[in-house]
Amino acid sequence: MAFLEKNIEPEMSLEADGPDHQYLALSGDWTVSTIGNAESGLDRLEVAKDRLTCIDVSKIEHLDTSGAWLIHRTRGRLEFEGRKVGLTGVTPIRQMLFDEIDRHHPPRYKPDRGGFTIVGFLEATGRQMVDAYKDGLAMLHILGSLGLVTSTVLFNPGRLRSISIAVQFDRSCIGAVPIVALMSFLIGAIISQQGGFYLKQFGVDIYVVDLAGILILREIGVILTAIMVAGRSGSAFTAELGAMRMQEEVDALHVIGLSVTEVLVLPRILALMIALPILTFIADMAALFGSGLVTWVYLDIPPAAFLTQLQVAITNGTLAVGIVKAPFMALIIGLIACVEGLKVGGSSESLGRHTTMSVVKAIFLVIVVDGFFAVFFAAIGI
Repeated sequence: MAFLEKNIEPEMSLEADGPDHQYLALSGDWTVSTIGNAESGLDRLEVAKDRLTCIDVSKIEHLDTSGAWLIHRTRGRLEFEGRKVGLTGVTPIRQMLFDEIDRHHPPRYKPDRGGFTIVGFLEATGRQMVDAYKDGLAMLHILGSLGLVTSTVLFNPGRLRSISIAVQFDRSCIGAVPIVALMSFLIGAIISQQGGFYLKQFGVDIYVVDLAGILILREIGVILTAIMVAGRSGSAFTAELGAMRMQEEVDALHVIGLSVTEVLVLPRILALMIALPILTFIADMAALFGSGLVTWVYLDIPPAAFLTQLQVAITNGTLAVGIVKAPFMALIIGLIACVEGLKVGGSSESLGRHTTMSVVKAIFLVIVVDGFFAVFFAAIGI
């Protein structure tokens, strides 16, 4: 007959060791079945801020991942409050457990400085710069991996997942046509109405055609489309990859020897790079249609006069400027979406946060890149 060992309730005591040191001694069983009361006890623990704290785990009888995680979290809370905390009495086996937790959940604590200070502002700015640097490295890593996979596919076209590309193209392009066309139509109508309202006062309302044509074809069409694609398809890519990360499907691809970039990233980015120029052209046509309709109704400029003045105002290069930007913006949106999706942790909160960051970063970089293109095309006289 087997008898179950009785669990020993976890205990903790705070002991001073000199004027500058103190020990938090832990004892008993720190396992998933016993740490319920210990968690609230540790949260209420008052530790002096002016002493070096050391957590002593030598008297713990049994320790599992739950108990080690609670100790790790307590250590992090104390560091969050500005203390220096160490562990003592750790056996080699338990040290491996703590190292594994530290590796997957590194401490990212930010001391609370109780309000705005110059030091706090500089610290926050520095952290954001470090995060931006890490995001840039992650994008370069994905871009390099994408280039390697693309070169492999060029020499072995049979490895290109055409069905996956077609599915992603259907979702990101064909499914987006109605909303892109509608939004562009409304934007084109608004530009002509507002431009015509002011130009009409000077008797040069015909030049609203020049204003709308150049603005739509060079800037508004591609930017508006890229923003909508970032919010629609970019967020979808991040959510899909993030859900796969949460369900460990990405790890499964690594285990069976498949390239995540080849299977998941390349089809999405290729589909997006094909879809965005097409959507940009549709957006341009819809916006010009909305502009022509408003100038006809609001400014009494007939469609024939609108088209004649449009031919005078624009050239083939005007349309090409907007179309050329589209693949680069699609590449940026796809890279950011995939990077953020692959950074998702194991919680729904992480999924929501990275999906939001994907859209925000993509829109920001799209506008930045459009600015660089504007300077470049102005420099070469286009």
